[in-house]
Amino acid sequence: MHPDRKGPTGVEVHLAPDEMVVSKADLLGRITYANSGFCKVSGYAEDELIGSQHNLIRHPAMPACMFELLWRRLKDRREVFAYILNLAKQGEHYWVFAHVTPSFDATGAVVGYHSNRRAPHDDALAKVKALYAELRSAELCHEDRTAGLRASADLLAKHLRALGVTYEQFVFSLSANTRLSSTE
Repeated sequence: MHPDRKGPTGVEVHLAPDEMVVSKADLLGRITYANSGFCKVSGYAEDELIGSQHNLIRHPAMPACMFELLWRRLKDRREVFAYILNLAKQGEHYWVFAHVTPSFDATGAVVGYHSNRRAPHDDALAKVKALYAELRSAELCHEDRTAGLRASADLLAKHLRALGVTYEQFVFSLSANTRLSSTE
């Protein structure tokens, strides 16, 4: 954790509908690029972000299974869309709808990751908050962090099976306003 970072205050900040938060990270998750939107919403100066682990902005209420899913997909050289709760430097929190992709060099090797984030729509966010609270609760029922992670991942899989959808279908079903394709 950054030495100046404060814990959650409960104060929510919102991205403007046209605001785009962009970052790039190396293979180890260290930030290599942060646009002005990222600096603004996170409360960190660019020089504080560059070289820091991207999980610097991880909110403690965010289910770990969502990051496991994200990293598994990225390691499989796949893009991922996800709703993410982040924590700003002064303790405010903010939600984003993230599109994260691997970055490739000329030979096709993965050299890092690129993330574009925008403001989520309220109708989708209400559903996400309820699901994430359930997932996080499942994690916290276990003293062992790995067991908690497994419990929340199993719960997410069960939820998707009950709906009869894949993760991608679930994400894009949350709101007609959040439908994006990888070609947009």
